[in-house]
This record gives sequence, structure tokens and C-alpha cells, in this order.
Amino acid sequence: MKISKKKCVAVIIIAVIALTAAAFIAVKDTAPFTRKWYTAEDFGIAEEKSPVDFNKNGADDYSDFVLGARKDAKNHPKYDGRYFDGGFPPDNIGVCTDVVWRAFKNAGYDLREMVDKDIQKRPQDYSGVESRDKNIDFRRVRNLLVFFEKHAVILTTSVDKTDQWKGGDIVIFNGDKHIGIVSDRRNNIGQPYVIHNAGQPNREEDYLKYGNVTAHFRFDASKVEKDILVKWNN
Repeated sequence: MKISKKKCVAVIIIAVIALTAAAFIAVKDTAPFTRKWYTAEDFGIAEEKSPVDFNKNGADDYSDFVLGARKDAKNHPKYDGRYFDGGFPPDNIGVCTDVVWRAFKNAGYDLREMVDKDIQKRPQDYSGVESRDKNIDFRRVRNLLVFFEKHAVILTTSVDKTDQWKGGDIVIFNGDKHIGIVSDRRNNIGQPYVIHNAGQPNREEDYLKYGNVTAHFRFDASKVEKDILVKWNN
């Protein structure tokens, strides 16, 4: 039985479409950072809300931290850790620590001034600071580690305790060399994504299980000495 040329072409086209669709689905299901993300609610986990709305914008601090970090992720600044007079790099430049101060800025905090005030108050705690310089000290992971150890709630470093990780938390990785903000999005087993900048293409990703977590914090301003808190001044 002969098959007409038109029918043969139609069969080939259908086959190509089917194979293309199958390949797309396979990639979508296996690519680590393109698959569907989930929320805490999907796993019966209550999302944490900060008791503080520091900038009084109607959103709690933790929500503002996530949104501020996400803005930086979407902006996709070029990875560049050079020194800037005035401390703050332009929006199109940044490193991992810049994600954190920008997240805090979105909630109304000036993390540069806060870290500097703490260094002035307790210089003996900051062994890594040989000569205080507020334009760079807040952009050093080890200084942020010291700051959050004193002024934030210290939490688990186990990535398997998924109910103890909440959006807006701060996480430090790899021998205190890398830092990021915990996302309110999660992978298919409930582990939260991390918003961070290591120069990678996707700045909000399923990274927690790949990094070696060395510290995990939640910044509750209601528990912080009032003289440490500094409002962002545009």
C-alpha cells in the first residue's frame, strides 16, 4: 500500500512536534532551576511574619527582605566586589553581601550604618576588621556573621528541617564565605530557594542543598537594641 507524499510529510511533521514536546517536558522536569516552585503552605508550613514593619509600608520586615532581595535578583547586577566611595555600589554591580543590604534597605534599614555602629561599640568582637571603614565593612561576610550572631535569632543549619526555614531568613555558606536571603519559594521536597549572587545566571534558585550551610539567622528588630537600628535615608 502506497502512502502519498502529503501523508508522509504530515506524519513526519506530527512526529517532530511530538518529539519536540517530549523533549521540552523532559528538560522542564529535570532542569534544577526551571521546574515549578512551591510555597510553605503547600507543605503545611506556616510562613513566618515579622512582628516589625520598620518602614511602615504595610508589609512586615521578612516580606520586605524577600522582595528586596528578589528585586536585586531580577536586576541581575554584574558580580564585582570592588571598593566604592560612599560604600554602596550602583544597582548594576554587586556581590553576595549586596543582596543582603539591599534586602534590608527595602525594609527601611541602613545595614551599612548598623554594622558600623556595632563595630564602634564592640570593636573587640570584629577580629577581622583591622581598620574600621564603613564603606566596606558591611560588604564582608565575616563581619555580617558577627553582626547577626549578636543581633539576630540563631537557627538550625540542617536543610532537612524544612519547617524551620522561612522567607526573609539570612543564610551563610561555605566556611563563612557566601551569604544570601532565604526565599519564600521552595523545591518539591519543601526546602526553600535562596536569593544570592555568586555570578550565576539565576539569582533565585534551589541552592540550599548544594551550599555548605554554616549559619542561619532571623532578624527580629523587636529584639535588637534600639541604638543599633538605623533607618534608611534616601
